[in-house]
Amino acid sequence: MNKVVISGTGLFTPSQSISNEELIASFNAYVNQFNAQNATAIASGEVTALEESSVGFIEKASGIKARFVMEKEGVLDINRMTPRIPERSDEEPSIMCEMAVIAATQALERAGRTAADVDAVIVACSNLQRAYPAIAVEVQSALGIDGYGFDMNVACSSATFGIQAAVSAIQSGQARSVLMVNPEITSGHLNWRDRDSHFIFGDACTAILVERADLATSADQFEIIGLKLKTQFSNNIRNNFGFLNRADESGIGKPDKLFRQQGRKVFKEVCPMAAATITATVQEAGIQIPEVQRFWLHQANLNMNLLIARMILGRDATAEESPTILDTYANTSSAGSIIAFHKYQDDLASGAVGVICSFGAGYSIGCVVVKKL
Repeated sequence: MNKVVISGTGLFTPSQSISNEELIASFNAYVNQFNAQNATAIASGEVTALEESSVGFIEKASGIKARFVMEKEGVLDINRMTPRIPERSDEEPSIMCEMAVIAATQALERAGRTAADVDAVIVACSNLQRAYPAIAVEVQSALGIDGYGFDMNVACSSATFGIQAAVSAIQSGQARSVLMVNPEITSGHLNWRDRDSHFIFGDACTAILVERADLATSADQFEIIGLKLKTQFSNNIRNNFGFLNRADESGIGKPDKLFRQQGRKVFKEVCPMAAATITATVQEAGIQIPEVQRFWLHQANLNMNLLIARMILGRDATAEESPTILDTYANTSSAGSIIAFHKYQDDLASGAVGVICSFGAGYSIGCVVVKKL
């Protein structure tokens, strides 16, 4: 069976960022406006008054200090509180395609490859801007790749599940190399008026080139030596937006059509699942946990990552062992662990072992063990 490597990574970061201070100023202005407009109903008990938030609350709850977004003015406008992203004509590249091409081009350059070397494109992300045609086929066309493409969605674990699909295609001989891309515009599905979650997400796009090992020529290669996927149904992270919403007008525009979660339950249930999956995947790859030099974990919540690392190692991880990017990027869904991998891989020596792990709605967990060549 063909050995498989990751030979290149790429990252698109939006030009606009929202600090916690900016976000709180907007959110609290909205809260005060809402309470003033509903003062009579609040006084009679018909409406519950909204509660202001603070920078301290956000940073203690998540470790997030800022987030990149595709458009910030609409988000911070208290009469709108959603990004302004105009629709494009069918003849123009979609915004997700545009993001993906930038990240993919970086990955190809890092791998020393061109479109002629790629046989497939997988777009794996939490939210796709349309049902069809597949964004992946559009990206394939934009890059000039002769092969096939498809979209997939496993929420925050989409990237690791996408890596698995790429590995399978290469091991079976269906492809020499697969470009796996994660365009995440999470600002579009976030309820910016919800005190418990309005600070969580940010936008970004990552790309990984997965290749047959005997064909790869990149100076920076990571052999994939272990891979495990796990899903378990849960309603604790959910988004009910979909094409059937129009079949029941009463639900259109309701809060459940945006991201929502029961954070405490997610924390309690997902952390041990992620730690157990990582440990099992590493051991099945013939590696002992103390041999793992880096954990590129899903960047959803700093406290979750600290606990997962502690459960795996039996001690606190150092910043080098478990790097953090969510302080500036926030939770970029499937892109988070790949951003960490992209930014914190060059310092590893040949033979170093690391783990890419994602976890999120589903529940879904994906774990990839890699060794630097």
